[in-house]
Amino acid sequence: MTTQELLVRAKAAKPAMALADTETKNAALRAMADCLLAGADDILAANTLDLEAAKGTVSDVMLDRLALNRDRIAGMADGMRQVADLPDPVGQVLRRVQRPNGLVIERTAVPMGVIAIIYESRPNVTSDAAALALKAGSACVLRGGKEAHRSAAAIVTALKRGLEQAGLPADALMLVEDTTRASANELMTANGFVDLLIPRGGAGLIRACVENATVNVIETGTGICHIYVDAAADQDKALDIIANAKCSRPSVCNAAEVCLVHKDIAAQFLPRLRQRLVDARVAAGQIPVQLRLDPTAAGIIEGVVAGERDFDTEFLDYVMAVAVVDDTDCAMAHIAAHSTGHSECILTEDDATARRFLTGVDAAAVYHNASTRFTDGGEFGLGCEMGISTQKLHARGPMGLEELCCYKYIVRGTGQIR
Repeated sequence: MTTQELLVRAKAAKPAMALADTETKNAALRAMADCLLAGADDILAANTLDLEAAKGTVSDVMLDRLALNRDRIAGMADGMRQVADLPDPVGQVLRRVQRPNGLVIERTAVPMGVIAIIYESRPNVTSDAAALALKAGSACVLRGGKEAHRSAAAIVTALKRGLEQAGLPADALMLVEDTTRASANELMTANGFVDLLIPRGGAGLIRACVENATVNVIETGTGICHIYVDAAADQDKALDIIANAKCSRPSVCNAAEVCLVHKDIAAQFLPRLRQRLVDARVAAGQIPVQLRLDPTAAGIIEGVVAGERDFDTEFLDYVMAVAVVDDTDCAMAHIAAHSTGHSECILTEDDATARRFLTGVDAAAVYHNASTRFTDGGEFGLGCEMGISTQKLHARGPMGLEELCCYKYIVRGTGQIR
């Protein structure tokens, strides 16, 4: 099926999704979760083929993003059930006004219509995106990367069975078969068919969508996330947080990429940081973090001297850029110059310093004494998420059900004329 043909079919399914009541949508999501588990053998077989084809062409970290197992499939199904348990945003009255002439005006949440998602090598995005779009009353068009296409196709086949079991049109969930750049361009310019386009992936994909799309697009994802260790930080706590933010899953957009350290504690803290992220990990048989150091940090500990672009790179790997800063204002200035507006963090026991940082740093999520890895729809209580918006209009931060709705004004009268 061509991309244009599936767009036509998705648009045709849009009215049925907009009219579906909450009970029907929830039944569909639960049936889709059941079908996902029932189809686990087919999904894992497809994923094995994807992994075999990708070996030698991508890093081990990226292979981990691509890999599925029964636990991960179970997690995907649980995510769909969690979305089913969330309140339905469609039809919620966001604001109600009664005018002096008796008109009642209600700003009411409504579905977007057709939501298209372009994503790369994470098969779990397939079920997450489908669950959120469908619960929000929209048809969903998915365009995954070539590395994960077999996995995504097997997942979509299972999910379509669940949709049909609940009496909703299978065409409300479509997977683009063409994984070349041409299909991405088609979605970017599918005016009249795509109501909202969401890219999930690397900086190149997101930039291409933002620069070339003629449909509505939300900028998401790229995460050059900073952690600033203030002079008043609890250093033991700081080491635990940094290790989690960098090493728990380095290939995701909420992993920390830059560590800034106050000059007053740099001589004491940086050797401890290197011991935790490098020496201790080597001793435990784990992948060490490569520290890319500014000149001041390089004068204190061993590491690679930072290159020109290292403080502007989303590594998505066991790599972290490290710099020493004079004070909190300098840390904030560094973040303003290099941030992608995703997630930024201060580690300090000084509440006044924390307030200054939290107020002054411009990002979708700003943390005090907690790992940036919490910037996630599930961790924010949204179920799963469609992505992390790093823009400011319509949606910002993790995009859950409410952010996937538009609104319209419903006006009720009793014969008023103007």
